[in-house]
Amino acid sequence: MLSRSRRKQVTFALVPEIFIGETADLKLEVANAPDGMRGRLDWPEGVSGPGAFPFEAGEGGAARAKVSCRAVRRGVWSFDRLWLSWSSRLKLFEFVPRLSVGASVRVVPNIRLVQSGAITTTVASTLYGVKENRVIGEGSEFHQLRDFVQGMDVKTIDWKRSARRRALVAKELRAERNHHVVVALDTGFLMREEIMGLPKIDHAVTAALATAWAAIIGGDLVSCYAYDIQPRIFVAPQAGRAAFARLRSLMADLTYVGRETNHMLALSELNARTPKRSLIIIFTDFVDTTSAELLIENIGILARRHVLIFVTLRDPETEDLAEAAPQTLNGVATLVAASQSIAERRLVHERLARLGVTVVNARPDQVTARLISAYLDIKAREVI
Repeated sequence: MLSRSRRKQVTFALVPEIFIGETADLKLEVANAPDGMRGRLDWPEGVSGPGAFPFEAGEGGAARAKVSCRAVRRGVWSFDRLWLSWSSRLKLFEFVPRLSVGASVRVVPNIRLVQSGAITTTVASTLYGVKENRVIGEGSEFHQLRDFVQGMDVKTIDWKRSARRRALVAKELRAERNHHVVVALDTGFLMREEIMGLPKIDHAVTAALATAWAAIIGGDLVSCYAYDIQPRIFVAPQAGRAAFARLRSLMADLTYVGRETNHMLALSELNARTPKRSLIIIFTDFVDTTSAELLIENIGILARRHVLIFVTLRDPETEDLAEAAPQTLNGVATLVAASQSIAERRLVHERLARLGVTVVNARPDQVTARLISAYLDIKAREVI
């Protein structure tokens, strides 16, 4: 025979979980492999990789390949088929067998910053380090009683206890903890738009989990709320690492929906579910000032009782289009449209800022740091 074809067996090796937005090496080994063999995988929707890749000859007639793949959608994704190809000895034919892989991988929200300890170090040093000494006496939570001495503020004297003891006693206060922090995620179709290779909702989930971890380290209780055309998920405020694990699991299961968001219903429901004054962090998006009218109105209602952080993502591609010099009439139209979009978004942010809402509008790679800084600033100012 001019070409010999034996039964092929494939071995598949990949980590069981990949953080979204990160890459991992997929290792393949095929037994009884001819020289010059190439492969191609039917990539699932949540994992992207090269169209074709070569195999290198190994020991015992096996061929191996290491393929770099990137996680782009949350969920469990299966690798079903591997296509191989090689030429016959006289280069007259090409063999293209199909092998069943039968492997899967789970793409989960990215908590790399949480695992690295960077957030823990930042929050702990800010709230429990040098700043802790500064906020004692300036907060609203009772800490302890102490004898009044000359130089202390007369307003700190507890007159009732002083009368019982027949000596001046002062109350020492400290910054209040155990606040309620609500992470509200808009999962509507606008959040499916891709920025820097990932949907906006996945950038939002990454920032939300990092901020939730910062709040837990800061001694606060964290809640999660997800909505699109109607409320989907509400988790009551909880404290501790177990609460973070539950939030991570719930956010990993958030689906990519194609429905328009009903801000009026969702934010009204959120207001009804949070009677206590809380810090509410809203991750959402809008197209223009007209579509944002109901959003602004309902956020204004929330801002009367709660402290709000409004988070949106800047699109670097739109900003590049607004800054590029046009060469054609189509380029001029693109420049005008991009500039108008940026101007309308800025107008909405200014209106929200006038309502007392803290606005975080940042690129996906900067939003986490900006958001945690805003949270720490609110904690330091004791506005919750």
